[in-house]
Amino acid sequence: MTDLTDKVAIVTGASRGIGRATALLLAMQGARVVAVARTAEELEELNAKTQGLAIPADVADEADAELVVAETLSRFGRLDILVCNAGVGSFNLLENFEAAEWDRIFDVNVKGTFLMCKAIVPHLKAQGHGHIVGIASDVSKRTFEHGTVYGASKYAQDALLGSLRKEVRPFGVKVSTIYPGMVDTYFNESKPGSTEAEKTHLKPSDVAQAVRYVLEAPAHVVVDELMLHPLTQEW
Repeated sequence: MTDLTDKVAIVTGASRGIGRATALLLAMQGARVVAVARTAEELEELNAKTQGLAIPADVADEADAELVVAETLSRFGRLDILVCNAGVGSFNLLENFEAAEWDRIFDVNVKGTFLMCKAIVPHLKAQGHGHIVGIASDVSKRTFEHGTVYGASKYAQDALLGSLRKEVRPFGVKVSTIYPGMVDTYFNESKPGSTEAEKTHLKPSDVAQAVRYVLEAPAHVVVDELMLHPLTQEW
């Protein structure tokens, strides 16, 4: 198994939900966590627990993405892991979506993944190792009513990560994509903790454990894709 002790891991969308659970779990495994999100106050509260580095940033802004990587390297002198978790979504009939909402969803889910990967990949290739983990969605593999825009963004993110996997593999760099089903987390203006969701949804910690699983695979193994659902969810 790969030891995560002292590995430097950037986690985007780290202020709450899956990102927060992932940052906390990686810190428990000895990793030095760089927590990235737009909400500075929540990041500082998390950083007090992880004892890493908190960087308020917008992953859809190229200058911010480059700043995150530069500050990480300046602070720790190395970079081993990127968890692309930042994501947004909303659901509606196609004709009811505004173009601005399309832009917002694609900016975070697709452009944000692209920019963070673009900023980090040259460093990982140069050092001959590293691991990028993308938190996609089970809707990267299926379609559903009211999911036109969100689903399209997740299909695009999945294609980006899949192609990148082929590009960086010869350099010893791994890319893994995780596809969670329903998760009891902050999403689409909903808040976690409802009685029904607690019984029927995955928890953010479940997805965090999946991230840990792919990161701890032996050096010669890459988990290309990992899908997980709550037992109550039909595919």
